[in-house]
Amino acid sequence: MIQPEELVQVSEAARALRDNIGQVMVGKEAVIDLLLVALLCEGHVLFEDVPGTGKTTLARSLARSLACSFQRIQFTPDLLPSDITGITFFNQQRGTFEFRPGPLLAQIVLADEINRATPRTQSALLEAMEERQISVERETIALPRPFMVIATQNPIELEGTFPLPEAQLDRFFMRLRLDYPTAAEERQILRRFRQRQPLTGLQPVLSSEQLARFQQVVRKVEVEESVEGYLIDLVRATRQHKAIELGVSPRGTLALYRASQALAAIEGRAYVLPDDIKRLAVPVLAHRLLPTGQASLRGQSLEKLITSIVESMPVPVEP
Repeated sequence: MIQPEELVQVSEAARALRDNIGQVMVGKEAVIDLLLVALLCEGHVLFEDVPGTGKTTLARSLARSLACSFQRIQFTPDLLPSDITGITFFNQQRGTFEFRPGPLLAQIVLADEINRATPRTQSALLEAMEERQISVERETIALPRPFMVIATQNPIELEGTFPLPEAQLDRFFMRLRLDYPTAAEERQILRRFRQRQPLTGLQPVLSSEQLARFQQVVRKVEVEESVEGYLIDLVRATRQHKAIELGVSPRGTLALYRASQALAAIEGRAYVLPDDIKRLAVPVLAHRLLPTGQASLRGQSLEKLITSIVESMPVPVEP
């Protein structure tokens, strides 16, 4: 069971991260909270939105707020697996083979425009995301912990891209969107970025050691049996829905469970509420579904399908 002092530490750390990132990002508190949930669950995040909404800026802001190593990879069709994992080369001066690490051997990795890379390069990233290791010259190298991949892709421009297969999409803990800002937020963005780039002044507010400890602490958050049953019923409903061909996998069930624990801890609670699960259902589950051909033709989005399932599911009440 999580201790009160541990709960306070997690909640305060989340608030410090939110405030620090908020110096750069305008009006994206809800998305920042979801990003912090994924961070505490050791999950990877896919940002899918139109260009220019701040996906890369948000990823950089998170990396600068953490005292963790950071690398950015610009994915292109000619990018090779060795370009991201690293290579072994012969050092003529020393007369030995040496390993030159690639950008994947960092704690926070920004994979920009991931769908522009070939499936071969995407598979190298897939191993790193799932196994927390890379393979070079038949040897496996463990990645540093904590380790998080923040990937971005543009869903509108499809020319010259390689769509992510369902198996790789399922490896992402969440899929998030930033959307366009309101008129007031856009005015604030103009004024904030008018004279300087606020990203350059960000300082770390959380160390990698603290983060690793908090990632273990959030798993102590209590999930009452009826709430656990509600979560399972919600996931199983996606496998029986007539508009869904492929429902949520057990990996998705576990992701929603852990995400609800982290969200509760961030909000200062030692227990999960059904509302936590309802709030997280779309970002954690929607990208793991495969709609039927008829549902796609009707224009039923995965987000709307998940929302309809959540609305139709009876919520447990406290006895």
